[in-house]
Amino acid sequence: MSGVGPEPGGRLEGLLAELEETLAAIEKTEESEEAVELLATMAELAREVQAEIDRLRADAPDAPA
Repeated sequence: MSGVGPEPGGRLEGLLAELEETLAAIEKTEESEEAVELLATMAELAREVQAEIDRLRADAPDAPA
């Protein structure tokens, strides 16, 4: 272990991958109840993506005000 923290944006990439997977699942489902549950999952993931973007911006050394 090198002691270096995780790559900046790594969590964001993971969240975006989850969003893509959830969208693919919505496109495949024929069950309306499952689609609603998946949409709720997407909404939560979108909130997490926005929070991660905000965190990355705040942590950036040259972040605009």
